[in-house]
Amino acid sequence: GRPGPVMVEIPADVATAEVPDNIVDGYSPIKPAAAAGNPADVQAAAEALLNAENPVIHAGQGVMYGDATEELIEFAELAQIPVMTTMAGKSAFPEKHALALGSGSGVMSRPVYHFVSRADVVFGIGTSFTQHGMTMNVPSGKTLIHATNDPIDIDKNYSIDHPIVGDAKLVLRQFIDACKDILGDRQRTDGSVAEEIASVRQEWLDEWMPTLTSNQKPITPYRVIWEFMQHIDSDEAIVTHDSGSPRDQIMPFYRAGGPRTYLGWGKSHGLGTGLGLNMGAKLADPNKFVVNFMGDAAFGMTGLDFETAARSNIPILTVVFNNSTMAIETDAMELSHNLYGTRDLGGRYADLGRDMGGWTERVEDPEDVAAAILRAKDATENGQAALLEFVTNEERAFSHRRPF
Repeated sequence: GRPGPVMVEIPADVATAEVPDNIVDGYSPIKPAAAAGNPADVQAAAEALLNAENPVIHAGQGVMYGDATEELIEFAELAQIPVMTTMAGKSAFPEKHALALGSGSGVMSRPVYHFVSRADVVFGIGTSFTQHGMTMNVPSGKTLIHATNDPIDIDKNYSIDHPIVGDAKLVLRQFIDACKDILGDRQRTDGSVAEEIASVRQEWLDEWMPTLTSNQKPITPYRVIWEFMQHIDSDEAIVTHDSGSPRDQIMPFYRAGGPRTYLGWGKSHGLGTGLGLNMGAKLADPNKFVVNFMGDAAFGMTGLDFETAARSNIPILTVVFNNSTMAIETDAMELSHNLYGTRDLGGRYADLGRDMGGWTERVEDPEDVAAAILRAKDATENGQAALLEFVTNEERAFSHRRPF
């Protein structure tokens, strides 16, 4: 089944008691158990996938929890099926792979929109298929295959045609074996799917390139994201967004490397969560360049925790988009803003970060963006917590926002 949180309540007298050495020395963690899917169900689902005209794989965070990226790549290549990931599952399938569509949430890349729109069969693996404001709804009229390790997910929000309960790694291995049996010598190697993905992605990027490379002042956040992508190897970095605009601006365009090079979140977390996640990621993988992108409103919630990184010698990079407003709440807060200016913000966050002991820089010219990112990277490599404050515009354009 799906691992979950555990709470153990301990009385005060027990918590302060001395634990005998034999208990401490004799402890060993439990061994998790994993189960494969019903072979007949897997066979039927594999046949549906291979007989589909436009199948899509919808991969979630369970692929990473199950250490199943290798199997997912093997299966996608074997069946020549494009792969999209959920927001939480971003990086479960390397996004530089020729069959990668990118990620879908409240926003999505053009390849995700294009292939999901016309898909006749969608294979959800390691995902709960939960409908939520931060997830991509699967359009109606499609045959759904759902493989999850938690039976409570089956038929929760969608009527599932091919339900499979099992561990993602084991289930994908079953699909690989089933497809090899079905295909026999008829291996799929024509590359037409990858060519179509590349064509759709390029058309989309061509439309966005004036924004991604814009020289306007204040700087568009998309220029910062684009320059970061051009100068930082996504396989050598761990990136996370924050709630609000940075999430919806980064998710469609950033192409993550391998598993856990991107931390996707946002279903229930508040503004500013990314800063703490950033520090945890750096401690877990100190050789990576670990970066969180946040808005000025998010920094207002948790920004003083940057001092923890500086004091504790946790060399992260925090990128602050300072547009002096809560842009994503423009419509939702129209009345309160007109009456009381509730979206207005103010501050010089590079100065604040410097006073907290970090290396910082404030950037107002788009031509300085790339060099500033590289200087910040150098600072982290020298052991300093770094903060880049970009003075940005009130950017409200998003890629395919909730089209389904």
